[in-house]
Amino acid sequence: MIGLNPRNILSLTPLILPLPLQTLAQSNYPDCTTGPLSQLPICDTSLDAETRAKSLVNALTLVEKINNTGHEAAGSTRLGLPAYNWWNEALHGVAEKHGVNFEEDGEFSYATSFPAPIVLGAAFNDDLVRTVAEIISTEARAFSNSDHAGLDYWTPNINPFKDPRWGRGQETPGEDPLHCSRYVNEFVGGLQGDDPENPKVVATCKHLAAYDLEGWGGVSRFEFDAQVSAVDLVEYYLPPFRTCAVDAKVGAFMCSYNALNGVPACADRYLLQTVLREHYGWEAPGHWVTGDCGAVERIQTYHHYADSGPEAAAAALNAGVDLDCGSWLPTYLGEAQSQGLIENRTLDTALTRLYTSLVQLGYFDPADDQPLRSIGWEDVSTSEAEDTALAVATQGTVLLKNSDRTLPLKANGTLALIGPYINLTTELQSNYAGPAKNIPTMIEAAKQRGYTVLTAQGTEMNSTSEDGFEDALNIAAEADAVIFFGGIDNSIEEESLDRISIDWPGNQQDLILQLAEVGKPLTVVQFGGGQVDDSQLLSADNVGAIVWVGYPSQAGGIAVFDILTGKAAPAGRLPITQYPKEYVDEVPMTDMNLRPGTDNPGRTYRWYEDAVLPFGFGLHYTDFNISWAKKDFGSYDAASLTKGENPHLNVVDTFSLAVTNTGGTASDYVALVFASSTDAGPQPAPIKTLVGYTRASQIKPGETRKVDVEVTVAPLTRGRSDGGIVLYPGEYTLLVDVDEQYPTSGFSIKGQPQVIERLPLSTNGTAEAR
Repeated sequence: MIGLNPRNILSLTPLILPLPLQTLAQSNYPDCTTGPLSQLPICDTSLDAETRAKSLVNALTLVEKINNTGHEAAGSTRLGLPAYNWWNEALHGVAEKHGVNFEEDGEFSYATSFPAPIVLGAAFNDDLVRTVAEIISTEARAFSNSDHAGLDYWTPNINPFKDPRWGRGQETPGEDPLHCSRYVNEFVGGLQGDDPENPKVVATCKHLAAYDLEGWGGVSRFEFDAQVSAVDLVEYYLPPFRTCAVDAKVGAFMCSYNALNGVPACADRYLLQTVLREHYGWEAPGHWVTGDCGAVERIQTYHHYADSGPEAAAAALNAGVDLDCGSWLPTYLGEAQSQGLIENRTLDTALTRLYTSLVQLGYFDPADDQPLRSIGWEDVSTSEAEDTALAVATQGTVLLKNSDRTLPLKANGTLALIGPYINLTTELQSNYAGPAKNIPTMIEAAKQRGYTVLTAQGTEMNSTSEDGFEDALNIAAEADAVIFFGGIDNSIEEESLDRISIDWPGNQQDLILQLAEVGKPLTVVQFGGGQVDDSQLLSADNVGAIVWVGYPSQAGGIAVFDILTGKAAPAGRLPITQYPKEYVDEVPMTDMNLRPGTDNPGRTYRWYEDAVLPFGFGLHYTDFNISWAKKDFGSYDAASLTKGENPHLNVVDTFSLAVTNTGGTASDYVALVFASSTDAGPQPAPIKTLVGYTRASQIKPGETRKVDVEVTVAPLTRGRSDGGIVLYPGEYTLLVDVDEQYPTSGFSIKGQPQVIERLPLSTNGTAEAR
């Protein structure tokens, strides 16, 4: 999302005046005890939510209706309906964005800031995802109850992280569709709670669909037309969104800036109505769709899919957009209505969806009757929340190299801390963050562990100046061990900012390699959501260890030194592929194909073989031996596996592993189970596919732990060009972990191919599959 462009808006001559564009602070909850609103059925708690919402919509004038179609909804002074800001953010904690207002100090001046989703994804711990989301929703409710925020939150970002250059990959759990789907099921469940008729807050799955480009080669996200085959849609781009709609029953969706196969997503009735509402069955009365911020405007101004403001507004509303993060709907729907481009009932349907959602959230109900309204400041940034933030940062840390047991560090002694991240705080948070209670720097965290600390920045994040090298090399020579803190930050990757290069930025790597020649134990701590090419550092004999920590946020310093000192053992796994730097020259960002082709070496671990470090890579401070409970798990009947209303979730089997800690350090172990087959379905076949994972906690030295990994039908299916999702018979090999050091197992599926779902195809067609 972006800030809106006042220049574009001021040049308009609207029929109905929109609200001013300054951030609209949340107002008090509606008064349903006195005043005009109390006389309407909207305040009658004995009625169902949709009936109550319809009564309010029916009471609004046309002007009032239209003025409530933007994210800064005007309400109705006449009816006593407060203004409401629908734009609230909570990607990894309550965020300082638009509808959310933090105080300068004291109460509601901060909230728990969890690590970026890419770090939480690296933990591969579904229970932890649920816990994080539950804490976020509690704090969001506290902010709402005190008039500091609304009740709906435009999170999570669940577009799979396909291209390593994407600036917003940090906002996602990673590149794999099964992993993303499991993440979003837990995250939405944690935010909304278990009662869809009385959600804690409303989550918003974004950005529907095929959005993973900010700007590349002169093409911006605002006009990009993503050409996606039906095969890639059903196999890769849509599964997390299907989970949102079908399984998690998310309250809202956000359509994306880009077009999909020729139609802007927010003007695409096929996408929003045929697929989302009808095919996925996402038709509950309180379910609504918002456009990304300014996306409705860009139907006209960038995609040129509409010739005028009224046509763009009508295209969005008629496609199924209920709310505009922006001003195009409140500005132009009046003209669209007078020109006969929309029907009044379509406008009423959109508003009814929105207000039904607010009724379900208890917005119009007495506070005394709602336990959720008792949540307050004392429930923000609790000790449990702080411990959970630390757990995420620790569990999401990935050990990429550890030669000669460079880590853990020896106790005490002198450390040389070098690099652009040594003294940073808010930069540890990633984007879409709010103020945190406290963010210790790496320097502070090292001193808290009793080390004598020498510091020199050495270089800046993207600098080519070597002016600071000498100081860095001098303190390295004086220290017992050297730690370089660097990588990338939001000046290099961010919303609206894709990377051009995936090499180490500036001269950071040059400094690291010079530090390696000093002869002291050297550890590199790598920050950032996207990966950088570590080829040189992995092969450099004197670079002892590399640790990826992403954006670890408020507990980052503590977590990093817990790992470096051995207080905690690393067990995270890369949720994305680390590509060689040359990869960016081999495939355009605009190429949406997953499978290899003439100008595409393949995307993600399923189709690309030459990774520097593969998806799922991660070392430990100990050693593990893995064996399967069975050499062969036998055969399964395809027809039996695919019975029922939602066969995607049918369990094929629970495959058991024996995990033995053969080293000397207690450690978690993430069991990643992949499947491959050379005869199940059409060629080309994926190299392998993640079919299940489990994180086992604290396996002690010498202990053998039985680890069960449940595998469902969904990740074993393949897509077809007719939109079919098919379970094919064949022989399947089961692999655990990412290398070939452990034995394999297998199973077979017998019978005929089973189509478990068929996505209806757009009349506009889809791109050709390779």
